[in-house]
Amino acid sequence: MIRTLRLTGMLFLSLLFVAGLTADEGMYPLSDISRLDLRSKGLKIDVSDIYNPEGVSLVDAICQVGGGTGEFVSPDGLILTNHHIAFSGVTTASTPENDYLRNGFTAATRAEEIPANGYICRITESYRDVSKEVLGVVTSAMTPAERSDALQAKMRSLAVEEAAERENISCEVSEMFPGKSYVLFTYRIIRDVRLVYVPPLAVGNYGGEIDNWIWPRHTGDFSFLRAYVAPDGRTAPYAPENVPFKPKRHIKVAPEGVSENDFVFILGYPGRTYRHKSAEYIALYEQVILPYLSGRYDYMIETMEEASEGDRALQLQFANLTKGLANATKNYKGKLQGLRRLGLVDKRRAEEAALQEFIEKTPELNAKFGRTQAELRSVYSEYEQTALQEIIASLLGRNQFIALLSSVMRAVEKGELSGEKVERMQLFIQEQYGLIHRDTEIDYLATLLHDFMQLPESQRPAAVDALTGGERDRTKVYDRVLETFRKSAIASFDGITIVSGWDKEKLDSSTDPFVRLVRELNTLNASIIERRRTRDGELKRLEAEFLDAKMAWQKKEFIPDANSTLRLTYGYIRGYSPADATSYKPQTTLGGLIEKNTGEEPFNAPQQLVELYNTKNYDKSYEDALLEDVPVAMLYNMDTTGGNSGSPVLNARGELVGVNFDRAFEATVNDYQWSEDYSRSIGVDIRYVLFVAKYLGKADFLLDELGVR
Repeated sequence: MIRTLRLTGMLFLSLLFVAGLTADEGMYPLSDISRLDLRSKGLKIDVSDIYNPEGVSLVDAICQVGGGTGEFVSPDGLILTNHHIAFSGVTTASTPENDYLRNGFTAATRAEEIPANGYICRITESYRDVSKEVLGVVTSAMTPAERSDALQAKMRSLAVEEAAERENISCEVSEMFPGKSYVLFTYRIIRDVRLVYVPPLAVGNYGGEIDNWIWPRHTGDFSFLRAYVAPDGRTAPYAPENVPFKPKRHIKVAPEGVSENDFVFILGYPGRTYRHKSAEYIALYEQVILPYLSGRYDYMIETMEEASEGDRALQLQFANLTKGLANATKNYKGKLQGLRRLGLVDKRRAEEAALQEFIEKTPELNAKFGRTQAELRSVYSEYEQTALQEIIASLLGRNQFIALLSSVMRAVEKGELSGEKVERMQLFIQEQYGLIHRDTEIDYLATLLHDFMQLPESQRPAAVDALTGGERDRTKVYDRVLETFRKSAIASFDGITIVSGWDKEKLDSSTDPFVRLVRELNTLNASIIERRRTRDGELKRLEAEFLDAKMAWQKKEFIPDANSTLRLTYGYIRGYSPADATSYKPQTTLGGLIEKNTGEEPFNAPQQLVELYNTKNYDKSYEDALLEDVPVAMLYNMDTTGGNSGSPVLNARGELVGVNFDRAFEATVNDYQWSEDYSRSIGVDIRYVLFVAKYLGKADFLLDELGVR
C-alpha cells in the first residue's frame, strides 16, 4: 500500500509538472534546431549536443538505411532499426530450409554476420542553402515545362559538382519549399551493411496487418544491423576483409526506459508530408487517388496470398511486395478516414476563401497573388481528369511481363543487341523470366487493362481495346487477355528471346498485341512525362506564391514539409482518446501481448516468450515500476511520418529509450494535418528490445556491446 501511494503521488506530481507542456507541430530541419527553446519543454542537454555544425553531436549517430532511419548504438558500427526495415534483407537471405524471416537470425560473432543485400547507409555530413543558385536559372520568358527542366538540371549539376572527386560522398539538392528554397545535403555512403540480430517474425511482426497502424500495439519491431567499410576506411561493397565502421558518435542506451508524460524527441528521415498543399490537392487524393490505390493494392495482396497458400518458397518470394502493399493500403484507408472525419477539404477551402478575401483587400498583395488560387485550382482540375490514366499506365508498366518485354524492345529499337550483348540479353531474359509468377502477373495484367477500359476512349491506348475486345466486364476481360497471352511472344522465355533477335523494322511491323501494347504505352508515357513537366513547372511558381501569400496573411514563417532530409520532432509519452468513450494509455506490456496470444498467426507469440511470462523467470530490472510488467510499446505525441521508421526515441538526456515504428490509425492523416488530439506515433520500448535480445535471441554479446549488461 505504501509503495502504491508513493507511486501515485509521484504520478500526480508528474502530471502537475507537465500539465502546461504540449508538443508542437513540426519536423524541424537542421537549420531550425538551434532556434528551438527545448529547455522549456523538458530537454536536459544543450541543443548543441543534438546538432553542432562545428563539432560532433547526436546527429552524427543517425543514418538513413533501408528506406527508413537507423541509429548507431556502439562504436563498432552497430545499427538499431526496425524489423520491417530489415525485412527485405532477411527475406532475401531466407530459404525454406534456412527461414530467417520466420525463425529469426542471430550472428554470435562478426564472422557470422551476413550481407543485407541491396542496403546502403547514408549519414548526413553537412548542408548549405543553394536557393539563390537554383532559382537564378529561371527567367520570365520560360514556359512552365522549361522552368521545371531548368530547376531540375541546376539541382543535379550542383549535386554533381559538390560530390566531384570526393570518395565515399554523395550529394543531393532537396527542395524545402516548392519554387522557393533549396538545400544541398552532403552524405557519407556506406555500401556494406550486414544482419546481426533479427527477432522471429512472431515478435518483429506480432499482430501482423491486423494490428498494423493500430494502438494498443505489442510488436517487437526492431532489428540490429552493422555497417562495414574497407580496412582503410573507404566505402566498399561487401568483402570478407572489411571492418566495422567507426561512427563519429553513437547513442547511449537508457535501460531504465521512460514513463508516461516524459519528454522525448526523435531524429530521423521523415519521407513526405503535404501540409502546405491547397484544398484541391487534398480533394484529388481523397476522391480519386487514395480510393483507387487502396482498392487495387487489396486485390493484389489477396491474389498473392491465394497463389502462395501452403507454398513457403512462394510466400518468401512475395513477402516484400505483400508487406509493402499491405502497409500502404492500410495507411491510405487511415488517411481517407481521417480526411473525411476532419472534413479537411472543406476546412481548407474555407481557409483559402478567407485568404483570398485578405489578398483582395490589399492592392499590393492583390497585384501579386490575386490570381494564384484560381490558377492552382485550374491546374488540379486538369490533373484530376487524367490522374487515373497516369496511375494505371504506371502500374501496367511495372507488370513483370510488360516490363521485361519493354526492356527487350527498347534495346532492339536502340540497335544495341549485337555481339556479346546478345548473350547478355538472353541471360537477362532467362533470369527475369524465372522470377515471374505467371498466374498472378496475368491476373494483374488483366485487372489493369480492365481498369483502363473504364476510362474515356481518348485516354486509353487503342491496343487496350484490341486486347480486351472492347469488353468492360472483369471476367470477360480476363478470359480475352488470357487467350491472347497464350499466343503472344511474352508467353514463353523462347518467345521473348526471339523478339530480342528482331531488328527495328520487324519490331515496328509486328502484329503481336502485347508488342503493340508496349509500343503504345511508351507513346502514352512520353506524353504523360510532357504533361507532368508542364504541371510541375506551373506548380513550382504557383505554390511559391501561395506560400508567400499565406505567410503574409498569418504573419509567420512555416516549417517545410518533410522531404526525406534529417529532421527533429519532440513531444511526450502520452495517450489519447480516438473516439467517444474511448481512452488509451500510452504503454503496453508483455502481459497484454500474452492476452492477445492465440497460437495462430499473426498472434502466435513464441512459446519461450509465453513461458518466460508465466514463470517470471527473468531479471526484474526489465520491468517498469509503475506497470509492474515488461513494457513492450509506447505512444507519444511527436510529429512523424513514413521514413521515421527506425528513428531513435530519445529521452531528455539524449539517450535511447525506444525505436519508432508506426503511427496510430487516426494519425495516418498526419501527412496532411497534425493535431495534438489524435497525432500519436508508436515505438518499441528499449526494455523490450533488450529483453527479447537476451532471452529469445541469446544475444548477450549485443547487450555487452551496448554497455547495458
